Amino acid sequence: MSNVPMLDLNDGRQMPQLGFGVWQIPDDEASEAVKTALEAGYRSIDTAMIYRNEAGVGRAIAESGVARNDLFVTTKLWNEDQGYDTTLRAFDASLERLGLEHVDLYLIHWPMPGRGLYVESWRALTELQKQGRATSIGVSNFMPEHIQAVVDATGVVPAVNQIELHPRFQQVESRRAHTALNIATESWSPLGRGRVFDDPLFVELAERYGKTTAQVILRWHIDSGLVVIPKSVTPERIRQNIDIFDFHLSDADLRRIDALDDSNGRIGSDPRTMNG
Repeated sequence: MSNVPMLDLNDGRQMPQLGFGVWQIPDDEASEAVKTALEAGYRSIDTAMIYRNEAGVGRAIAESGVARNDLFVTTKLWNEDQGYDTTLRAFDASLERLGLEHVDLYLIHWPMPGRGLYVESWRALTELQKQGRATSIGVSNFMPEHIQAVVDATGVVPAVNQIELHPRFQQVESRRAHTALNIATESWSPLGRGRVFDDPLFVELAERYGKTTAQVILRWHIDSGLVVIPKSVTPERIRQNIDIFDFHLSDADLRRIDALDDSNGRIGSDPRTMNG
């Protein structure tokens, strides 16, 4: 049994607060990594069309022996497939690669505001949800104005927004907007690609709590009410990353980590300017 807590979504469903990400894992390695994750107790798997490993994820799920009802599978619509009809076709192709009849969460990967197609794409996602083939729907890398645009157009609020979020880039503005709409915030690159591992604060906290620096950072996400999807291909680290539910960070330590926020700490692309 997994000991990962479940988070309530605004559509009445739930998702595990910690999942396994497979970004940059080649398809032929994804199966083994996902199998290891499932054996370690993960029940949420996050992939995307552009990761080119949906088939590998699907193989791992099929061979794992874990009941489909116990799994939460997320995939994403890539930028080139935006538009109503193309979104529907891209979703069908993702389902086929995964070998599944439905996904638990389907996300628009980036808003791509310069293309002006993300609202049409969102309309397609609402249709997929009505059909029951995407149980929950959401967005990724959307800024507050992008979210407001899809809500104004459809009346449907995304269940999740998956954004870059780590101690050096905490996305306070977006999280405030999410709270107002009861949208779950999901952190990608939650460990900041290792750039804060040597920070004296995390070295100190890891020693005091008897955990690794990565475990302390992941616990900060959990204690902050975020959904988190760490990625690794190393079995030991995969197991370590889920071994964070036997401790809590103190309020004082949470505030110390909160103080590390840097408005210039973004590692990935800026959603307001990314259009390619």
